[in-house]
Amino acid sequence: MLKERFGENNSFMKILFISQYFYPETFKGNDIVFDFVKRGHEVTVLTGKPNYPEGKFYKGYGFFKKNKEVIHGAKIIRTPIYPRKNGKGIHLILNYISFVFFSYFTCVFRIRDKYDLIFVQQLSPVTMAFPGIWLKKKFKIPLYLWVLDLWPDSILAASNFKNPTIIGLIDNIVKKIYNQSDVILISSKYFEKSIKEKLIDKNKEIVYLPNWAEDIFINDDINKSLIIPDLPSGFNIMFAGNVGESQDFETIIKVAELTLSDDINWIIVGEGRKLDWIKEQIQIRQLTNVYLVGRHPIETMPGFFNKADVMLVSLKDEPVFSLTVPAKIQAYMAASKIILGSLNGEGNIIVNESGCGFAVNAGNPKLLSEKAVLLKNLPQNKIIEMQMKSKQYYEHNFSKKMLFDSLENNFINKLKK
Repeated sequence: MLKERFGENNSFMKILFISQYFYPETFKGNDIVFDFVKRGHEVTVLTGKPNYPEGKFYKGYGFFKKNKEVIHGAKIIRTPIYPRKNGKGIHLILNYISFVFFSYFTCVFRIRDKYDLIFVQQLSPVTMAFPGIWLKKKFKIPLYLWVLDLWPDSILAASNFKNPTIIGLIDNIVKKIYNQSDVILISSKYFEKSIKEKLIDKNKEIVYLPNWAEDIFINDDINKSLIIPDLPSGFNIMFAGNVGESQDFETIIKVAELTLSDDINWIIVGEGRKLDWIKEQIQIRQLTNVYLVGRHPIETMPGFFNKADVMLVSLKDEPVFSLTVPAKIQAYMAASKIILGSLNGEGNIIVNESGCGFAVNAGNPKLLSEKAVLLKNLPQNKIIEMQMKSKQYYEHNFSKKMLFDSLENNFINKLKK
C-alpha cells in the first residue's frame, strides 16, 4: 500500500500530530497541521482542551465539551485536561499530568485509524511525547519528535527547582523519549550536542527544523481595521511576547533607566508572570520611558511592529538559553524589522550575522543601552539597509515553504524505506 501511495505522482500521507497545545492556542504546530492538509495529506490531531495562556478553557470548550471537531480540514481529537489556572505550582503539575493520564485512554479507545507516521510537537512538558511513544508501538510506525524545549535544562533555568532526585527522574524520562523517537527535529542547531549526549544510538537522524514566521508577518498589507494603540513620541524599542522570568526583564529595566535622558521609549506588548514586578519597578525607579500596552491578538502584531522603530529580543544569561532561538526573531525578520538583542548563543549569532541589528551578550545593560543609542542615531540609508537585510536573511533561512518542503520530503523518503 505504501508503495502505491508513494509512487512518482502520489505522495498522500496519513499523519497523526500530537501536542498538548493546539489551535485556537497559538503555537507553530498549527501551521504544520493546516499546511499539510492544504498539501493534500490527511492529518489527525491528538491534543488537550485549549486553556493556554489564560489558564481557563476557551469559550465553547470544557472538560467534557468538544471532544472531537474538524478545523480547516484537520480532524481534532481532544482529551480532557485539568486547566493550568495561574500556571504555577500544583495547578501546572496537574495540567501536565492530566494530559498524559487522559491521553492514555484516548490512545487505547479513541485512536483507531491507521497512520503512516506520528509527529510530536515537544514543548513543555516533555511528557506530552508519551502518547506518541504508545501509538508508535501500537501502529509500528515512525515517530518524529520536534524538540522546541530542552528538558530538564529549561526547568533549571526558569525556576529555583533544584531537587536532584526529581531532576534525575526527568532526565531519565527525556532519555527514554529521545531514544524511542525515530527522527529528532531540532529548532536550534545548538540542541544537537545536548540531545546526542542522551542517545544510545549516536547515529540517530537529527534534522534542523527552525521556527518560521506566521503568514501575517510576511504580508505587507496591514489590517487597518484592527485598533492599535498610539505609541509615545520619540524612538520606540518594542518587546512583543511572553513577559516571563526567562526574558530577563531585570536587564531591560536597567537599560530603560540608563536611557531615561536619551528620548528612547521601551514598549512592552504582552503579559506574563513578570508583569507585576515590572509595574513595581516602573514606580520605584520612576521610569517614564517604559510603557505596558498589555496582551493583544497575534493579528494585531504587524500593526504594532509597524509603529516601532526597533524590535527587542532578550533571554537570561543561562546555559540553556544560549541554545535557544526565540521564535520572535523570525517574526521580526519576516516583518523587515531592525532587531536589538540581549541574548547568548545561536540567537545572538543570527542577529549579528544577518546584519539586521545588534545583539549583545545577555545580562549586560550598559552595552545594550549603548547599542540602543547607536540604533537611535542611525542615518536613514543605514536603517533601510538593515531592514532589507532582515527580510533577506529570513527568506534565505526561515521561509515556511522552504522548511515545509524539506519536512515533507523527509517524511516521504522515510516511508519509502
